[in-house]
Amino acid sequence: MRGLSLLLLAAALVVVAWCVVFAVRAALSTDPLQAFLAAYPGEAPLPADTAEGIPAFVSWTHFLNAFFLVLIIRSGLRVKYEKRAGGLWSSRRVKKRRMSLALWGHIGVDLLWLANGAVFVVLLFWSGHWVRIVPTTWEIVPHAVSAGLQYLSLDWPTHHSWANYNALQQLSYFAIVFLAAPIAALTGWRLSSFWPTTLNRFFSGNLALRLHFPTMLFFVGFVVVHVFLVLTTGALRNLNAMYAGRDEVSWLGFWLFAGSVVLMVFGWFAIRRDDWIAVFAKPFGDIRMMKR
Repeated sequence: MRGLSLLLLAAALVVVAWCVVFAVRAALSTDPLQAFLAAYPGEAPLPADTAEGIPAFVSWTHFLNAFFLVLIIRSGLRVKYEKRAGGLWSSRRVKKRRMSLALWGHIGVDLLWLANGAVFVVLLFWSGHWVRIVPTTWEIVPHAVSAGLQYLSLDWPTHHSWANYNALQQLSYFAIVFLAAPIAALTGWRLSSFWPTTLNRFFSGNLALRLHFPTMLFFVGFVVVHVFLVLTTGALRNLNAMYAGRDEVSWLGFWLFAGSVVLMVFGWFAIRRDDWIAVFAKPFGDIRMMKR
């Protein structure tokens, strides 16, 4: 019975989605919205001296960000739902500080992800590439509305991302880097044993808990939509730009992307194993494996 209900719900959502698509397409055919699209095609102007292309540091930090994010999500889900620890890590300096190996692994990849993000942000501003993801004009707003309408109509924007992202891309990248990532880092720090207790009155654990998991879901949603659009709006050119640093249609970027996916799959399964986590955790504390 429940399966039938879910099937009917899915069918209803599909019908509603198609109704929205047809309604938006009908609206976009009117003269006022045609004029709006002509004035705001969906791509906000960049400063005149903005260089085209994807710098090399964006490519490798993008891969590391995705790799660490996969490990963070998998280890975070394990921490959330694990009923019994497979092993414990204890600090040699602070005797009362101990945690499950699953949590140690989660915190470990968190720190690697944050280090990679810090390097990315520093190079982003040092290189001047920041103008590609940080809005510099209020024209971003009507351009984002225009891009959103085009996506809803299934007549997707076809802007040249090598030179400029469309307005929704720009806003979403800005949100991920400068809003979601800091929230994830701050709430994760608050929930860890490394948070100074003297700051508890400024930031409650309950608030951090209510923010941390939804932030992870936001990352998951972003990744799903991002990968879907990359693969459906000129996959070979998009993958070449991001993974190979080339504005061309060839298979090099695809194979680099495929290799990165293999590493992510390996990491997904590796972070589940306490014996593997113990290898990295042992230099930083004492390990005690638990009987299952």
